[in-house]
Amino acid sequence: MAQTPRDTEVSVESFGYKQELKRSISTTDLIIYGLIFMVPIAPWAIFGTVYNESKGMVPLVYTIGLIAMIFTALSYSQMSRRVPLAGSLFSYVGVGIHPNVGFFAGWLILLDYLLVPTLLYVFAAESMIGIFPGTPRWMWALIFVAINTVINLAGVNSIKLMNRLFLIMELFFVVAFVVIAVVALNGGTIPDAEWSTAPIWDSEKVSAPLIAAALSIAVLSFLGFDGIATMAEESTGGHRSAGRAMVTALFIVAGLFIVQTWLASLLAGGVDAFPDDKVGNAFFDLVAAASNSGWAKAFLTCNVLAVGIANAMAAQAATSRLLFSMSRDGKLPGFLKQLNRKQVPQNAILLVSGLSAVLVVFFVGQIGLISSMVNFGALSGFVLLHVSVVWAYVVRDKSKNYLMHVIVPAIGFLIIGYVLLNSDIAAKLGGLVWLALGVVVFLVYRKKGVGISASDA
Repeated sequence: MAQTPRDTEVSVESFGYKQELKRSISTTDLIIYGLIFMVPIAPWAIFGTVYNESKGMVPLVYTIGLIAMIFTALSYSQMSRRVPLAGSLFSYVGVGIHPNVGFFAGWLILLDYLLVPTLLYVFAAESMIGIFPGTPRWMWALIFVAINTVINLAGVNSIKLMNRLFLIMELFFVVAFVVIAVVALNGGTIPDAEWSTAPIWDSEKVSAPLIAAALSIAVLSFLGFDGIATMAEESTGGHRSAGRAMVTALFIVAGLFIVQTWLASLLAGGVDAFPDDKVGNAFFDLVAAASNSGWAKAFLTCNVLAVGIANAMAAQAATSRLLFSMSRDGKLPGFLKQLNRKQVPQNAILLVSGLSAVLVVFFVGQIGLISSMVNFGALSGFVLLHVSVVWAYVVRDKSKNYLMHVIVPAIGFLIIGYVLLNSDIAAKLGGLVWLALGVVVFLVYRKKGVGISASDA
């Protein structure tokens, strides 16, 4: 990794690399990519769980999430301006602090990125069983893997096209739900369902422990906006494009989350909690009660396609760019940096697909375990991101912009650190095992003399 250029000079070439990835993604495309990665309809599948945990104040949870994650998004924005490379955290921490630290940041976020596609395929496969009872889960998972592999190998233009199509589909169903909910609330379709601000804030239920619990749920609900950073070398909007897209996408998706969950909470009619056997399909049951079962099935199908194809496709693209960047710097096997004629990292895409195909067979029915591992990788990487902002701008550049380069990353560090410390014990153990494996990989490549020396920092 070459000497860090100043903010006004940043380009791929100024870091000593060639422009190999195709620059064809506008800032609008990056925003759409981020929305697809975060999934505008994400609250549907987990609505019942979050409702029970938050005592019915689901929109409050997502509001807290927006406030909490904006600090991490702003830190990403600062580093993406300075380091517009496809490696995301690997590049940011490597340039901002030290290449060796950058390796471990990349290794930690790689745990997140490698397992996210698997998690999404498992989610989608479980939902397909609800649509086609009796069919094998692994079959649906492998079908989704194959579809996304073809789309990613076809190049950036195919990803852009699919992102737009899926975003239109998801927004159509968001609008449809708003109409269904408003009509039901005004027409008295559901007993006890009425307009109220209680789901947003109920002073009798809000407490410090509830907000603390909501914080953990909320932060994890917005994971995915960071994937925009992995597309930085393919952006046509300049070195500020990725940062702007991340912040914009975060606000847009948060707004969609809050509106949908507020209306869904109102349709719940003030019920204290959903029973265990109804939690998973709580949102879709509310749609059926407010309209009919046909609409509920349509919403369920949309959710499956959004998760199994759109979201997983974006996750696979982000993961392949991270592998490409780490391989280019000699931190992972060299074959992962090979591009095909569409200028996308072919071997990295195929590796992600292969790993997903194998992992889904073993992790079907293990959604909780995969989720906890994904969260550990992401949150650990975010902690190092905040440190890199302070180190790069204040320690090295002597920046006087204390708001963006000290206060914002410090608050982000404390929020993410709190959530990480209170994460599942299985996630912590699994994360430590992954980190130990990273130490072995690091030492192997260091012994071979491959990669970047400390003098390059």
